[in-house]
Amino acid sequence: MLAPRYPFNEFKQAFAESEAVIPYSARMRKTYLTATFIAVCIIGWIATGLLEEEAAPLPQTISAKNAQQRAQAEDRPLTTVRVTTSYAVEQDRLTSVRGQTTNERSVVVQSQVGGLVQKRWVERGSVVGQGDVLCEISVEDRDANLKEAMAGLAQAKLDLDGAKQLAAKGLQSDAVIAGAEARMAAAEAVVQRRKLEKSRLKITAPFAGIVEDTHMEVGQFVTPGASCVTLVDLDPMLLIGEVSEQHLAGLKPGLPVTATLSNGDVVAGVLRFVAHVAAPGTRTYAIEALVANPDFSIASGMTAALSIAVEQVKVHQITPALLVLDDEGQSGVRGVTADQRVRFYSVELIAEGNEGVWVSGLPDVVDLIVVGQQTVVAGEQVDAQQASNSILRGNQG
Repeated sequence: MLAPRYPFNEFKQAFAESEAVIPYSARMRKTYLTATFIAVCIIGWIATGLLEEEAAPLPQTISAKNAQQRAQAEDRPLTTVRVTTSYAVEQDRLTSVRGQTTNERSVVVQSQVGGLVQKRWVERGSVVGQGDVLCEISVEDRDANLKEAMAGLAQAKLDLDGAKQLAAKGLQSDAVIAGAEARMAAAEAVVQRRKLEKSRLKITAPFAGIVEDTHMEVGQFVTPGASCVTLVDLDPMLLIGEVSEQHLAGLKPGLPVTATLSNGDVVAGVLRFVAHVAAPGTRTYAIEALVANPDFSIASGMTAALSIAVEQVKVHQITPALLVLDDEGQSGVRGVTADQRVRFYSVELIAEGNEGVWVSGLPDVVDLIVVGQQTVVAGEQVDAQQASNSILRGNQG
């Protein structure tokens, strides 16, 4: 019976015999030569590829990169983007100004005569109308002075009448007549002054407003020019602020103004004044607006955020996620034209809200890319498909 043959044992025996025949140094030299030959072949193959094909240079600018992307786009299938059709609406272009409320006028009402204060009719916070009595000075001897002046007037009138009768008979000269007329006029002036002084004993409000402070007390002796009360006029209320020269264009008296006060109230008014000379220190221009305040609910000195409607513009409401930058760094959005090509539209931010932003600069009707706007460039032809409502809600969120 023959013994079984094992190929591995035969290979092992042949290898052992070769080791005995070929010296060790010769075997190592052959291995090095083989490895060197393989390495030279690999290096030559790599070098041949580098010499035959020059690497494409990397784009140095955004424009070059976009051009490269457009060139590559021609060799690949059309990119699918999702679009939504947006329609323009008219809205006010608003100029925002930080300002505050202030009363239109504040006057310290003063006495025109001297004497003891007999009564003060108002207190701090009192609401008064025009002509209401604020303080009252005692009469003292003014009635007597008026009676004396009226008696002097009666005497002057009798003297003038007698002189005229004598002049009619040729017994009186013209000089005497002129003197009698002068005394008559002087007596009338004294009576008029006495009456006027008596009428000034009651200090009245020059306009309707609120008493902010009082200065006279009952029993106090005052001189002409003494302060009675401080009266402020709160209706209408003024909204004041300052605008830079960039926002001055388009502002003119008569434009509608809305303001949000620090307490959350929103009021409306009309622009009354726009300065034509800038403040030296800030180079800003003062503005004033009038707001009706019949119930005096708006206090003076409150912080207010003013919005001035400058003009009507056509705008689109979009989500801020659609805004991108072009090669020049201009902010805008990407849309799709009728021939299915991407177009970049520069836009201007008009207003912001909880549901997105309002921008101008777009056609009245435009297809805006809502999915894929970051993967396409202007001029690229795409496969535009209408976006679903779920995608639109996701972009708005």
